[in-house]
Amino acid sequence: MFVVPTVDISAWVEDGSAEARAATVEALDHACRTVGFMQVVGHGVPAVITDGLASAIDEFFGQELEAKKEFVRPPAENRGYSPPKSESLSYSLGVDPVSRMNDFFEAFNVGASAADYPAVALSEQDYAANTWPSASFQDCVEPYFREARRVARTLTRVFSAALGVDPSFFEQLTSHSIDVLRMNNYALPPGRIELGADLTGMGEHTDFGIVTVLWADRVAGLQVLGADKVWHDVQPAEGALLINLGDISARLTNDQWMSTLHRVKPPVVDGTIERRRSAAFFHDGNADAVVAPLPGFGEPLYDPVTVKEHIVAKLSGSRAGVKNVAAVREASRVLAAATAEHDR
Repeated sequence: MFVVPTVDISAWVEDGSAEARAATVEALDHACRTVGFMQVVGHGVPAVITDGLASAIDEFFGQELEAKKEFVRPPAENRGYSPPKSESLSYSLGVDPVSRMNDFFEAFNVGASAADYPAVALSEQDYAANTWPSASFQDCVEPYFREARRVARTLTRVFSAALGVDPSFFEQLTSHSIDVLRMNNYALPPGRIELGADLTGMGEHTDFGIVTVLWADRVAGLQVLGADKVWHDVQPAEGALLINLGDISARLTNDQWMSTLHRVKPPVVDGTIERRRSAAFFHDGNADAVVAPLPGFGEPLYDPVTVKEHIVAKLSGSRAGVKNVAAVREASRVLAAATAEHDR
């Protein structure tokens, strides 16, 4: 049976006992090796912060499309507004979608800018400044960004313990991390999209970086590819954050930890799409960090690559339509799942 494990990280948030911390490490390691997703509780994010985030999402996406398009930025900057059908996440894996740039979700991105790391000389191309639609939007989103970053950094401390590396390993890897918060909306007025049996809310993909912290409505839509090559429905448990690993973690562990494929296939009820909101915080690592399998994790399956090189290749696929031909291992899993689904 496919199950997304629940992991309580309160012992690492609140400086718990050695026994409680060890139990968290064991549970997290098991989740990373078997599913690549987990329901994290004990994270300490106040409800008032997530409520504020939800209100900001409602405020922005409730506008007319033309008003939202004022905040479109060049794809390489990974900031601002992405209109419906301007992306195709499966292209980030080098997999041809049914039609190019067909994912119907809309999104708004903010992230860590060069100004956030004043002690380091960073390119604004890699750490772009943010565009804020309104002061009220910024006032609600920034507190959640800080909380999600705290959760991500707490998780990487647990990662260090689980992988048996120096406790400072991930601190060095993320000292000027590319961090992005992507707020997604999966509800569009009738006539804006073509409703059909193969409607794609967000195409199958793996996340790019180290770890993703996801807040989402408890609405069906998210599907995770299990080891059985079957897509399973997943939604956050009450009060939990959904956590999944990204490609950088898979590369570091030589695929012993899983960067799991997932997608969004939204429910269509009476010809309309049930609304679903989500906000994914991507903790990706330093742009200039070189990532390769850690010693002791077997014969390397991946060549060394910088975080920037990896992310640019995937963004060029999903947002600029340039097929990512380097994602050979990931693409093979998508195609195998498609074949299994067809055979059933």
